[in-house]
Amino acid sequence: MHLAYPAVLAALLFCTGLYGVLARRNAILVLMSVELMLNAVNLNLVAFDVWLRDTLHSGQALTLFTIAIAAAEIGIGLAIVLAVHRNRGSSDVDRLRDTAETDAAETLPDDETHGTEDQATAPAGKAKKAEATA
Repeated sequence: MHLAYPAVLAALLFCTGLYGVLARRNAILVLMSVELMLNAVNLNLVAFDVWLRDTLHSGQALTLFTIAIAAAEIGIGLAIVLAVHRNRGSSDVDRLRDTAETDAAETLPDDETHGTEDQATAPAGKAKKAEATA
């Protein structure tokens, strides 16, 4: 078998996964697209291992390592998505940019500065507090 067939298939799988990562809003679908991209890489590793006739089969060994890493990644990723869905009620990726810490830091009263800062540096102090909590 020629190397071109699995290479083209892997390129199509990778492009499909890349489109899914860039175009999808649901976090679970983004994780599935990342897995599709990893499977395209695994297909390339095995195809080049067979094509090069490596005696150590390092491509296949690296593929097994990548599968183990992908399994751990999907487990942790799904746990994070479930925790966010329980707290926010949605797993939309665009909504995850809003954090509660920055909202709380912006609503701090001005009397917390205790008069040590003037009015010009008070917003800068609030920004530093927001960065410290983030």
